[in-house]
Amino acid sequence: MLNYMRSHIRGATLAAAAITLTATASVAQDVRIGAMREGSSWYVFAATLEQMIEPILGNNSVEVIARGGGVANPMVVQGGKAEIALSNVATAVWAANGGDAYQGMAAPDIRALVGGLNDVYVGVIARNGFLEKRGTTDLKEILQSDEPVRVLMKPVGSSAVPAAEMIFEALGTSADEIKSNGGDIIQVGTGQIPDQIRNGNADLYVDTMIKGHPTITEVALTADVSFLDLPQEVQDLLAENGLKIGTYGPWFKGQESATIGANLGTVLIANAGLDEETAYQITKTIIENADELKASHGAWSNFDPAQAMKPENTGIPLHPGAERYYKEAGLM
Repeated sequence: MLNYMRSHIRGATLAAAAITLTATASVAQDVRIGAMREGSSWYVFAATLEQMIEPILGNNSVEVIARGGGVANPMVVQGGKAEIALSNVATAVWAANGGDAYQGMAAPDIRALVGGLNDVYVGVIARNGFLEKRGTTDLKEILQSDEPVRVLMKPVGSSAVPAAEMIFEALGTSADEIKSNGGDIIQVGTGQIPDQIRNGNADLYVDTMIKGHPTITEVALTADVSFLDLPQEVQDLLAENGLKIGTYGPWFKGQESATIGANLGTVLIANAGLDEETAYQITKTIIENADELKASHGAWSNFDPAQAMKPENTGIPLHPGAERYYKEAGLM
């Protein structure tokens, strides 16, 4: 499974006065936070967290790494390139277990700090001009046809890439078959995606759908598009691979009603080697300042601290420092 992925995988600010936690002398470990590019909701989260924990860990002790993604970040943490990082719940599980998407690699040393941070749905957008030409809005019919289709997605490192491959697989096709039928798989950086849709260079666009997502918002506002439900076959395969089937929106222009997608979830992970006190303080800061975090970006507005430690929201075992905090706080 996921042959296409296998062939590519290797390669807000808050005032300090708002933080009421007391610095602990034993907290000395510098922390790099793996996020995504500037402007993404994950970057906003990481930048907000940086401002929240730096008064506790010490000046210049926290750095945001503005790259990575849902697939890449577990390996970033495993490899010691970041002490903590945002990850999708599904990709954290895949990485910890050495799943197919990681081509034999594994991340046995990743642990969870805070889960249930936000919903991240895999979804598909189509240009209305393309749908009119095909005479259907059924994704199954579109991908099972021999007619050419150009599929747009982000580069490897984004969770959208293995999710797209699963969509293809569930519907009996593949990236190679799409290309052999005269279509294409177009992978470009986030900043180039809206232009690709506006200029008619792509027909379908697979991405992670987050409330307030700047790229999706721009696409919806500047191009005539529709949001397509995932067919049952796709739902079944994604569910088998750790995603939760549900609906998202309507959040964007052109999305007339809630759309069926598959939720990857979001969890803050850490390397098992992160010292217990630092992990404790980071977890405590997020849980006890959840309102400030939620106010930083619409994507985090539904975060429920009381659900942050539940296995279905973390996917992987808790870091001992996080577990200590949750027990002391009476949350587990």
